[in-house]
Amino acid sequence: MSFLDSFFKKEEKSVLGVDIGSSSLKVVQLRKEKGQAVLETYGELALGPYGGSEVGQATNLSPEQITETLKDLLREAKVTTKNCGVSIPFARSLLTLVTLPYRKDPVEQKTVINLEARKYIPVPVNEVQLDWFIVPEAEPAQFAEAESENTVAAKKDTVDVLLVAVHNDELSSLQKIVAGAGLTASFYEIEIFSTIRAVIEEQMKTAMVIDVGAASTKTYIIEHGVVALSHSISVGSQDITRAISVSGNVSIAQAEAMKKEEGMSGAGALGSPELVFSRIFSEARRVLMQYETAHKKSVTSIVLTGGGGITKELNTYAKSIFSIDVRVADPFVKTGAPAFMRPVLEEIGPEFAVAVGLALRKLEEV
Repeated sequence: MSFLDSFFKKEEKSVLGVDIGSSSLKVVQLRKEKGQAVLETYGELALGPYGGSEVGQATNLSPEQITETLKDLLREAKVTTKNCGVSIPFARSLLTLVTLPYRKDPVEQKTVINLEARKYIPVPVNEVQLDWFIVPEAEPAQFAEAESENTVAAKKDTVDVLLVAVHNDELSSLQKIVAGAGLTASFYEIEIFSTIRAVIEEQMKTAMVIDVGAASTKTYIIEHGVVALSHSISVGSQDITRAISVSGNVSIAQAEAMKKEEGMSGAGALGSPELVFSRIFSEARRVLMQYETAHKKSVTSIVLTGGGGITKELNTYAKSIFSIDVRVADPFVKTGAPAFMRPVLEEIGPEFAVAVGLALRKLEEV
């Protein structure tokens, strides 16, 4: 084997997660070493300056502009692999949980789901890529010992199914960006599933993820590792930055820095972050209580993620609102990295949950 053969064989072990968000691009490069995911490099570039707006603000750039930004990011982060998985924005997808007739035969069940899905997709089915997941039943331990899972399943008349649809135009746009940046993507995944993979540790317990993005906040109830409920709140981290800017009479750039450095305790911000977060958490709490009441189940924990999740002291404030365990996402804990980097990775973790989740899935292909 020549040196070049050895080099390229080694390089193929590296994979990349590419998160194309509304306000920034994030990449995380991992490799598999002795069965563990090892962090090689990561990076982030704000999209605002490329579109004539400020850092941290949501943008609406063309695929060509995003391609150029991604190429800059790959160069700055010193990415060495072209093999990647890419995120699909939650806002550009459709997720809906439906109850459909149950069929014991998997082939029949698939046919039923594909036919029934047409009723819930607001556009012609041939214009979207459709996927679906059957929501697992309660743990087998809750069933009577005398009854096998097959016996219980045979008694069912219906099954809960999570329908997932992405418009072909959105996929085409992402494919154009990826190809233009010189990357090769083996899959495109809605960001919610990448986040779950990166931040949910105990799949069997019911948890809520509060993903504070730039333009909006997404809340997900996760049960058995599957999305049981999703809800969007039209307030995001850019609103927090604007509130700090106005109340502190500082620029957007200064306000963005204050959000990360002073956060909820920032005296100069005159309490403005708390005003915005109180709206977000109030709505999230309503969704949580509504779910618990309707399903007669308890949500055991809350995970804070997204760009807004890096707001200093946010965890402490959130714990004062919710009466259950609250933690800030630390997706890099699932990767090997030098100890001296841990404090930094823990601090920026919420922003990189999607990119880490994508890279972890990509590693499974290696």
